[in-house]
Amino acid sequence: MTRGADSNPPAAVDLIRAKRDGHELSASDIGWLIDAYTQGVVADEQMSAMAMAIVFRGLGPAELRAWTDAMIGTGQRLDLSSVPAPTVDKHSTGGVGDKVSLILAPLVASCGAAVPQLSGRGLGHTGGTLDKLETVPGWRAGISGQEFVHLLSTVGCVISAAGADLAPADRKLYALRDVTGTVESIPLIASSIMSKKIAEGTQSLVLDVKVGSGAFMRDIENARELAQTMVRLGTESGVRTTALLTSMDVPLGRAVGNAVEVAESIETLRGAGPADLVEVTLALAREMLALAGITADPQAALSDGRALAKYREMIAGQGGDPDAPLPTAPHSQLVTAESAGWLRRLDAMAVGTAAWRLGAGRARKEDPVSAGAGVICLAKPGDEVRAGQSLLELRADDPDKFAGALDALAGGIEVGPERPVVAPVVIERIG
Repeated sequence: MTRGADSNPPAAVDLIRAKRDGHELSASDIGWLIDAYTQGVVADEQMSAMAMAIVFRGLGPAELRAWTDAMIGTGQRLDLSSVPAPTVDKHSTGGVGDKVSLILAPLVASCGAAVPQLSGRGLGHTGGTLDKLETVPGWRAGISGQEFVHLLSTVGCVISAAGADLAPADRKLYALRDVTGTVESIPLIASSIMSKKIAEGTQSLVLDVKVGSGAFMRDIENARELAQTMVRLGTESGVRTTALLTSMDVPLGRAVGNAVEVAESIETLRGAGPADLVEVTLALAREMLALAGITADPQAALSDGRALAKYREMIAGQGGDPDAPLPTAPHSQLVTAESAGWLRRLDAMAVGTAAWRLGAGRARKEDPVSAGAGVICLAKPGDEVRAGQSLLELRADDPDKFAGALDALAGGIEVGPERPVVAPVVIERIG
């Protein structure tokens, strides 16, 4: 059963029953529901029931397009038509040690594209790009739409918080899903991400869909379905969209936290980054440049200093001082290997949770984060280690937090007699 497009405005309970019973909702019904919820006409408990019905019944392709379009329609779209370079963005579904955006935006901009990045804050074990950049003295996440377009046109890249008028329905629905056990729905995840990215106004988009223990999607089949769904939504909306599935069983790079990840990003821009971080960054950069129609070698831009110069320009453009020292935590503690052998496992979720408990993350959106807290991975799977060798360095403002971090790491580190097979970090391309 599909409700007709010319029906009178429905009662929310009728739409909830229809979706609960497996019927397809019309675009007009979905448009009314999203708008009415944003305006406060539909109550939180009613939208909670609808979200739960979607968890169990899903959304068909036409319903998902209508749902995404309706969320975009509750706010404004950024107009990037005045930007002289082709615009291309990247979105990551989040992981542990994922500081790719800090490197990727200036890297791709240094190759001739314009990179508009509307980013978020961390929650739980996953870090937020804005939290990381706010450890740079003076740097501002909140800028106006006019300033955003100006910086994109002149500097070539900008990373900022999304304005309140960009898909406001998503902000309200996301908070509701977070407290009602309805986060785990591929249609709701896809529409949440893509409504903001489409409203952002970029011409092209590359999605980095993380897979593994430290990712939102731990199962490759679900990750693939999410990637395919988002690629389809973007393409149908006129945004050239592709996706890479990348591994998140092990923290990306060696630093997990806020200022420590900024420091590692700068080292990577200087050509001294960890191999796995460089591999993911370059793969995404090549994908972004291809979508933008630019023939350039991002490896060369990383090697010759152009990307680092563009990073400094980006930071300064948003009020930051790229030469200022980054905050450091006053207390540290080492985690050592109990036996000799090969480091076989360093679980991303365990390390991410440890960093969170050290103060680098937040349990609630309003919680503060520590700029200097975090974890430094001194060894990675595939490394041979000695008994007593330091594997991790924990950093915190408060030494009382080490106990909780050590509890989080229990069972997350494995040293064995056989060298492990290290899986590739870039798994698959979709699009």
